[in-house]
Amino acid sequence: MIEIERKFLVKSEKFKKTSFEKNEISQGYLNSNPERTVRVRIKGNQGYLTIKGKSNETGLSRFEWEKEIPVSEATMLLELCETGIINKTRYKVKFGNHIYEVDEFLEANKGLILAEIELESEEETFEKPNWLGIEVTNNEKYYNSYLSKNPYKNW
Repeated sequence: MIEIERKFLVKSEKFKKTSFEKNEISQGYLNSNPERTVRVRIKGNQGYLTIKGKSNETGLSRFEWEKEIPVSEATMLLELCETGIINKTRYKVKFGNHIYEVDEFLEANKGLILAEIELESEEETFEKPNWLGIEVTNNEKYYNSYLSKNPYKNW
């Protein structure tokens, strides 16, 4: 249940040409405290409840627990969330031996595109596509819980 991921800005939309999956996502936070976030998400026709712990010193690892729930329940829980629902389109892109999840944010966060890659260990190496920009893994400004309260349009 430990999530190890790295996050990057995306500098072009070239990733869309090689995407093999695309989903619309709406998510909100029942609790956006960095010590323990509680997220509600609707992705396509699936609902999820996710609890994440605080990131370690490097920002690469943190506890994550996720449970699929009915969309009807996720919809009701979104009504209880803190202000700042995030809407985005997620693309999955295979590159090398990994899959990048690329989020193109909408509405108040429009213009922001982030890519994440999940790893087996913090030391694992991976190939970087040419559309990948600078790494922002340990920058809390790019956490979705931060973006829900401080949207990209206000930066």
